[in-house]
Amino acid sequence: MTAKDWTGRDVARTLRRPTVSDDKYSRGVVGMRTGSARYPGAAVLGVEAAWCTGTGMVRYLGPERAQDLVLQRRPETVTADGRVQAWVIGSGTDAAERDEAETAALRGILNADTPVVVDAGALDLVVGAAAPVIVTPHARELDRLRAHLGLAGTDAGDARAREEAARETAVAFGGVVLLKGAVTIVATADGWIRRVTAGTPWLATAGTGDVLGGVLGAVTAGAVAADRVGLDDLAACAATAAWLHGTAGRVASASRGGDGGPITALDVAEALPRVVAEAMSDSIA
Repeated sequence: MTAKDWTGRDVARTLRRPTVSDDKYSRGVVGMRTGSARYPGAAVLGVEAAWCTGTGMVRYLGPERAQDLVLQRRPETVTADGRVQAWVIGSGTDAAERDEAETAALRGILNADTPVVVDAGALDLVVGAAAPVIVTPHARELDRLRAHLGLAGTDAGDARAREEAARETAVAFGGVVLLKGAVTIVATADGWIRRVTAGTPWLATAGTGDVLGGVLGAVTAGAVAADRVGLDDLAACAATAAWLHGTAGRVASASRGGDGGPITALDVAEALPRVVAEAMSDSIA
């Protein structure tokens, strides 16, 4: 099966504009268990991206240093545990440095029924998860995840092979795969597959994956709050997040002048409100 392109019109249909009846809970609450003592900035970037995408609330649970930096940047962030509509876990963490208590906490999230965006240092825990799961690996992380699932490695340079690998991996654990790259592939266990080409090569810089996790957490929480919780709904959230992230990178780069210039991950997050607004008004193709 060949992937179809995911466009701005698809994004506009996926995003939900707030109404006068909404409150912070009905707009979606994202729970983020990200960052580490070694990589505290990942927590800041993901939280910033979730807020800038338009979520109703972000709950951040993580190491003290990361929490302090999050609150310094975004004091509206809640650092107490509580009800959420989507989780983001693993960004800015290393499985080799994870202690037993953190492993147990992450397994608890993965064995509940709230959708979970799984990145980086938590991908090794996906096998056997009961929750609806969206994984966000790059090519090397995909191969490590596939090894955990008993699958062979992939050819990262072949477009058709990437699509098949994403689909096969989704089938193996029963969730959604967002395979990051210059062309992002989103695939589900039931054959839904889309291609996202909204970005810029300037996005190949540290921290942009953490921003993507925050965007996806916000979009997913909003969908769950609106009772859109099917596998295809979650896949649409993943493709929409990839499109918003890529477009924000392109917008941030274009603001540098000429044919576009260097950007940082925080630049991408800061471009998100404009991109979301324009996507909702259907003014970006």
